[in-house]
Amino acid sequence: MGRSLFIKNANIYTENQLVRGSLLLEDGRISAIYADELPELPKDVDVIDATNLNAIPGFIDGHIHGANGADTMDATEEALDRVASILPKEGTTSFLATTITQSPESIEKALENVAAYENKPRHAQIIGVHLEGPYVEKLKAGAQPVPYITKPNIEQFSKWQKLSGNNIRTITMAPEHDEDGSFIPYLIENGVNVSAGHTDVDFTGMKKAVAKGVRQLTHLCNAMNGIHHRDIGAVGAAFVLKELGAELIADGVHVAPEMLQLIYNNMGSERIILITDAMRAKGLPTGDYELGGQPVKVADGRAVLEDGTLAGSILKMDDGARRMLGLEGVTMEDILQMASVNPAKQMGMYDRKGSIAIGKDADILLVDNDLNIKYTICRGDIAFRGE
Repeated sequence: MGRSLFIKNANIYTENQLVRGSLLLEDGRISAIYADELPELPKDVDVIDATNLNAIPGFIDGHIHGANGADTMDATEEALDRVASILPKEGTTSFLATTITQSPESIEKALENVAAYENKPRHAQIIGVHLEGPYVEKLKAGAQPVPYITKPNIEQFSKWQKLSGNNIRTITMAPEHDEDGSFIPYLIENGVNVSAGHTDVDFTGMKKAVAKGVRQLTHLCNAMNGIHHRDIGAVGAAFVLKELGAELIADGVHVAPEMLQLIYNNMGSERIILITDAMRAKGLPTGDYELGGQPVKVADGRAVLEDGTLAGSILKMDDGARRMLGLEGVTMEDILQMASVNPAKQMGMYDRKGSIAIGKDADILLVDNDLNIKYTICRGDIAFRGE
């Protein structure tokens, strides 16, 4: 790690209260939080005057395929570097490198690449893998390539987890395909966050999945059954079953602004997990790209397959957070809950990430009241300076 960093005169959103004061960051961690008093500083320390700025925890993106022209499935160090280098600009300080349904060989290469990857200073940190597919439902495939969809397989998953360096933290699967009832309990026993997605499950099926240990829904409202007055489906399950957290793509495309408000009204900030589900075109111009070996057209804020199916997003985390902040009743504290606290807890990393507390990783954003990012600090190093 580099020099120590002292942030003074900030409005600090700690775990329990808003503090007007200062932060000392040393060796990549938060070493002290000061209210009012100014301490005697170490000799080698850089100082940021954060007058009129808010210090908030860095955003954690638990579902992102790519950005900056690169994708997790490229299975190269350069690809992961390209993604990790651009994310601090949007406030993301850590993320799960997310796979897509593909051939076993392609998935294995991507997992081995993550296992071998070394995080770089001043980059967002890869904290694990989100295995999206291939154990999903063909009827709700969305942009998941149908030819490679397969049934859950404990032996295969166990092999993949080993290849990943035990880094698969979240899996998206269709819970109705755990036909003998053994796969989901196996995942839970091995510390994997199981997220129901690309699923045709009904409300009764979701209740059974929750009883097995499913605790999340993947990109709520997309690639699942919506609310009907005779069966409230997976979306209704998110509203009714309090055990469930739900990923949400707040780009106004995947979920209409009015639905974002409805979701917040029914779930509050305690169970919403903001994600981007971004693909390689994020941060790049309109044009032709690729996702999972499929051609993707990016224009007018949308990424779509040739048949018009949405193919991930080009959403930036700070844009999604600002859209949520614009909803009725949403506060800055709610944003931190949805973009930092909840994903850290869902991944089992809240002891290290997701909030400003002494001893935690120094992943901090300095933002104005409109969530415009002035500084992104990744593990104690300044990774991005805004205007």
